[in-house]
Amino acid sequence: MQLSLPNDSVPLKEMFERFFAAESTMARVRAAEPVGFDSELWRELVALDIPFMRVAPDAGGGGMSLFDACLVMEEAGRRLASVPLAETIVALRILGEVGGDVAAGWIDKVRNGENLLTLALRQARNGQIQLVPGAAVAVGVLVFDGTELAIEIPATPLDAPEMLGGGAVGLLVPGKGERIVLSSNTDVGHIWAAGVEEWKLLTSAALIGLSREALSMAAAYACDRVAFGQPIGANQGLAHPLAVDAIDADGGALLLWWALRSIADGKAEAGAVASMTFWWASRTATNSVAHAIHTFGGYGLTNEYDIQLYHRRAKSWAQAMGDPEAELVRAGRRLLLNETTSLPDPGTVDVDFNAPEADQALSNEVRALFAGMLDPARHKIGEQNFEAHDWDIHRAMGRASLLFPDWPEHWGGRGADTEATRAANAVWMEVGYAGFARGVTGMAGVLVQLMGTPELQTEVLLRFARGDATSCLGFTEPSCGSDVFAAKTRAVRDGEDWIINGQKMFTSGAELASYVLLLARTDPDAPKHKGLTLFLVPLNIPGVEIHPVHTFMDERTNATFYADVRVPDRYRLGEVNSGVKAMSAALSMEQGGSYYHYQMREMIDAVAEWARGEERDGQPLIEHPSTLARLARVYTAACISEALTARALWTRLAGEQDLAYGPASKIFSTQSFIDLSADLVDLAAPGSLVRGKTGLGVIEKGYRHSTATSIYGGTSEVLRSMVAERRLGLPRSRAAG
Repeated sequence: MQLSLPNDSVPLKEMFERFFAAESTMARVRAAEPVGFDSELWRELVALDIPFMRVAPDAGGGGMSLFDACLVMEEAGRRLASVPLAETIVALRILGEVGGDVAAGWIDKVRNGENLLTLALRQARNGQIQLVPGAAVAVGVLVFDGTELAIEIPATPLDAPEMLGGGAVGLLVPGKGERIVLSSNTDVGHIWAAGVEEWKLLTSAALIGLSREALSMAAAYACDRVAFGQPIGANQGLAHPLAVDAIDADGGALLLWWALRSIADGKAEAGAVASMTFWWASRTATNSVAHAIHTFGGYGLTNEYDIQLYHRRAKSWAQAMGDPEAELVRAGRRLLLNETTSLPDPGTVDVDFNAPEADQALSNEVRALFAGMLDPARHKIGEQNFEAHDWDIHRAMGRASLLFPDWPEHWGGRGADTEATRAANAVWMEVGYAGFARGVTGMAGVLVQLMGTPELQTEVLLRFARGDATSCLGFTEPSCGSDVFAAKTRAVRDGEDWIINGQKMFTSGAELASYVLLLARTDPDAPKHKGLTLFLVPLNIPGVEIHPVHTFMDERTNATFYADVRVPDRYRLGEVNSGVKAMSAALSMEQGGSYYHYQMREMIDAVAEWARGEERDGQPLIEHPSTLARLARVYTAACISEALTARALWTRLAGEQDLAYGPASKIFSTQSFIDLSADLVDLAAPGSLVRGKTGLGVIEKGYRHSTATSIYGGTSEVLRSMVAERRLGLPRSRAAG
């Protein structure tokens, strides 16, 4: 796994961040309108050899990787560079690949800084008008008509209609000007097609840069602008949409890296992911600038404010190719119908989403133990609830020290490193055994190791590790919901004991557990975040009652009641009134990532298999554009969900600054799971309404399961506030209490 910007790429990104900030100021962007071309900026880029960066060295170029070229384009997009950079980069790379004296001559012609060559993004048809970015200021347009690759040289400068976002778009009528044929061999179509895919990726990078800058501008304004006595960024109605957009933009950047990595690895999904990336970047830019301009209010609509420049270009860049939604259909054909496409050589791609290589000995032990015990006829394989818990399996794992391999040996673990533990834990998901009790107990055990008294550690840790006891969570209360810090359950000191009174709701797994991780108020006069203490309370002592609560997800949770429950002080975790610190550690573990992408892909497979056997209008349903687009949308979300989860893991492994990456992963994954499982129910209706463990039953089960995912581990509303504050620097939007 490697999800930091590669060391070799850092100076490049920093250099072009400075360059475009200095040379593509908003004043120059405005001056380039209405055509949308900054001739001086173009000459500066040519002087730096930037348009030639993807041309092979033997053809006179820089041979830069597509990964680094995307970094340059992101910075160009961030500053709305008024030049057809992506189009020219691709056109010149194609010339370098085609080769020959004519192509070499045109590369030299562009190098003087006064001549510009652009790229027609769709196949040329004589007499059919095509809007071509950069063509209004270009001396030539690289075109492909299905047979020949040629340069069209307009007899007179092309008309430049007034456009939404400039772009020096020209009205090209193929066949009206001089036509210089470069090649008509059988490979030229593949070269041109690969060039178009490269343009999509470069343009995606520019749109991601545009999105991120628009959000930064909106966040800065939301911090400065005061209304009703507070910064408007403290209003969740403004902060939360911006937080979602920031997650989407980060997801787009990671999806772009995913696409480049897939191309470099020659994966079958690579062409589909390239199309998904382009669609997602366009969608994200549209949403980001809409919410950004709304943040500015009426001022954002005025020409004096720069945000309107971003708003107009967010739509015009991608749409030069046509409707971005068409890319979803194309992605679906590539993913589900095995449609092939030509892709560019990306060069070196030094990012990796695969988890670190680990010693597989632990994983193999876990896999072997499951193989010897797991019985599909008896165990609830695939069920995501505490009802799937099996004590025989749990204890067998514990006796083998495989419940918590990373725990020290003296506490029942193996002292395994993070990578080996992650690989061993992944086997649980691989075989379909939920292990919810293990996850919650592991959280409690880590807190006991960090904050528990020696007596408490001695009492519980070996019992947890050997599988003899489990813990549940007692955070939520009926009156405070997700605002766990508003807990009213009281703990009053009585000598060496604490007397606890109150009620907790949704205490899932309490019927299995020996302990509950309980948050209680120990200072009623302190602000709500400062008067709380965390305890690990035994559940087999007088005064504790557990009442079942059943959900429509076929899952049992519980309401737990505490009436004059007396617990010794040794069950306290951390300092008195320091429960927030302990809770933050607990929630960080719970929000550290998600595995909903597994379920989303499982649903895709189920619907795709069903759609191959269905017909509509005399055609297999799997071939309908709507079906392909909807399944591709789910696959896009699954990729982004996995990438965001990987980033949260990598941030911890690399010790990098964590800008609420765990909460961001959970927000995206759960909302995608909820929205897209509902859409798949619609797509496959009415068969998707029938319960079952296989086939379309997977869709019905996923739909019911998805509903609660935005509540577990902190609701999405709370987590969006965390992202807004830590990722965008917005003011606190939750009650300070």
